[in-house]
Amino acid sequence: MAPHFSLFFLLFLSLSSQLQYAAASASAKKTDDLVRSSCVHASYPNICLRTLSSYVGPAKTPRDVAQAAVKVSICRARKVSGYLAGLGSGSSKRERAALVDCVDQIADSVDELSDTLSELKHLRRGTFRWQMSNAETWVSAALTNEETCLDGYREVDGKVRSDVKRKIRNVARVTSNALYLINRLHQDRRMPVFHP
Repeated sequence: MAPHFSLFFLLFLSLSSQLQYAAASASAKKTDDLVRSSCVHASYPNICLRTLSSYVGPAKTPRDVAQAAVKVSICRARKVSGYLAGLGSGSSKRERAALVDCVDQIADSVDELSDTLSELKHLRRGTFRWQMSNAETWVSAALTNEETCLDGYREVDGKVRSDVKRKIRNVARVTSNALYLINRLHQDRRMPVFHP
């Protein structure tokens, strides 16, 4: 009798493991499909897909994807801020002025993106339009700050300029994608986005 019980138990464990694997695979595919369908019309679809596929985790709604996109933007902006802080004072007067302005602009971007993330985490049915308007405004302002930082380096030459431009463009692209995903969330009110 004990051998039958052991065989039954092993069979049960095997079947249970297979079901858990199938459920996890289905969940991962659903997340991949959501990210793919969310990113297909983004400003930079390949960047959107690459950054969110590796970042999202258990995204179940377009709101989760939009929040992940904002988190990616915050992370990238903070990295650029650290890079800029490490540059020091710059070699020319023009480069120093551009650096100071850029540091301020990126700090403002991080603040605006953080405000956006907070707003997206607390969406309510009664204030949804107001909150989405705030989120869109803040992400647009962050994007403007990033572009303004780039403008400050137009008159600066050299390797620092090209490095700063490359890094800021990267932040601007993920921020642009975040804005697209927020706009998409705002436009389709049928999506499950509200807090319980």
